[in-house]
Amino acid sequence: MTARSDSPFCAKDRTVLRRLAARVAELASRPIEAEKRELWTRHNDLEGSRPPIFCDPENSWREILPDRILECESPLAREWEWHFRREIFWGEEMGDDRVVQGVFNIGWVGRISGWGVEAEDILPDQHGGAKRWIPPIDDLNDLRRLRFPTVTVDRAATEQLLETARSLFGDLLTVRLRAWWFWTLGLTQTVIRLRGMDRFFMDMIENPEGVHRLMAFLRDGTAHVLDVLEEEGLFTLNQEGDYVGSGAFGWTRQLPAAGFSGKVRCRDLWCLGESQETVGVSPEMFDEFVFAYQEPLLRRFGLVCYGCCEPVHDRWNSLARLPNLRRVSVSPWCDRAAIAKAAGDRVILSVKPNPALLAMDHFDEALIRQDIRDALEKMRGGRLEFVMKDNHTIRNDPERVKRWCRIVKEEIA
Repeated sequence: MTARSDSPFCAKDRTVLRRLAARVAELASRPIEAEKRELWTRHNDLEGSRPPIFCDPENSWREILPDRILECESPLAREWEWHFRREIFWGEEMGDDRVVQGVFNIGWVGRISGWGVEAEDILPDQHGGAKRWIPPIDDLNDLRRLRFPTVTVDRAATEQLLETARSLFGDLLTVRLRAWWFWTLGLTQTVIRLRGMDRFFMDMIENPEGVHRLMAFLRDGTAHVLDVLEEEGLFTLNQEGDYVGSGAFGWTRQLPAAGFSGKVRCRDLWCLGESQETVGVSPEMFDEFVFAYQEPLLRRFGLVCYGCCEPVHDRWNSLARLPNLRRVSVSPWCDRAAIAKAAGDRVILSVKPNPALLAMDHFDEALIRQDIRDALEKMRGGRLEFVMKDNHTIRNDPERVKRWCRIVKEEIA
């Protein structure tokens, strides 16, 4: 299939994108991709498998695929080219268990609005530095300015993007609408943005009723957004090679849920809950001020992932109430033995080794092996997976991520 004459891409861009799409299609057709897909599916469905591994260098991709290697000219073409080059690196070089699929996903052209008030950002002097902001809620007892978020979508623009991709490489890859509207149902990122970290922590002591009112408003506003996304048919499934939670994939035979007829509901989907901002809060205060408001939202979904960088071993009593909990993040700050003992084999334990191990001056293979062995020994009997992410640098050495994948597989074996 050739691009239409009204394609937004020049002839050079079309040639580059078709060449890369063809290579992705070749990689996706390999028998090993079906084997990896079955590995993840059995793992996610708690049927037993060796621990799968996934490596996403995240901010270090710029050191693996710097802008200077891109050949396309238009911004959209360069964005798609970069996507294809990542897929090819995963398929040809990474060595983890991520499945290369013969698909190209387009998301909705749309957005979810804020809560009626906006924080004032004070940006850093240099790109990549820290920023601070001025929270807009001064009086926790006066929430009259807050509004439920609204969902807007441009269906025509979305269809135009789909058609552009289909006309260019739809004969090579399956082009489909596949979108996720939010990363987390955790609520506390929003709270901190609206109120500020210091004040929110003091509020739980000095004005607990005010905190409860604010959290209830955020819970109800988020529930409203979920209702709209369901009713307007804006959800798409995420039970295949979709990134779910804070690392790993959605492959499962347990979704969509019974009664699915084509219109995606919350119960047909994976979702994520986390609360990294409240890492200094006691388990009891976490349960009262945070989890009590997350829980009804999380229960609406088919399968739940919980946690990101925060240690969750002392929050297990709260998390265990979720009948649909399937994946728990075991960050570098989590007590591995404690969470393994508490969770048993009920859920997947998503082990997140410290990304600093790939950022050191010297790549210390012995230290990496020691870290993986520690997890395997302390969490023996658990349903483990290993996820390397949150990398900010790999010292411009792409070999580090490949060696990490190889080391983890050797230690598992």
